[in-house]
Amino acid sequence: MTFIYPAVLTPHTHDKGYHVYFPDLEGCETDGPDLEDALENAREAAYNWIAVELEEDDVLMPEVSHAEDITLPEGGFMRQIMVTVKLLPDND
Repeated sequence: MTFIYPAVLTPHTHDKGYHVYFPDLEGCETDGPDLEDALENAREAAYNWIAVELEEDDVLMPEVSHAEDITLPEGGFMRQIMVTVKLLPDND
C-alpha cells in the first residue's frame, strides 16, 4: 500500500537543520541536520507511524489534508511524503 501525506518543514534557528511534522499523523515528528536527512527521517517516521496503525484491530487511517488547508509557520514549507508499506500474510 502506498500512502502520501503532507509534511511541514521548519528550519531550525540554531543550525542548518529542519524540524518536520505531519499535520495528519498525530504525534509524528522528526528532525534532521539538513534538508536531505530531514526528508529521509520524515519518510521513516511516517512509515513507522503508519505501520503501527496498520497493526491495530480497528485501522483508522487519517484523511489527507489539502495543501491549502495547512497553515505554515514562518519560514516553513510543505513537502508530500510518499510511504510504501508491504503487507505480508499473517503466518500464525
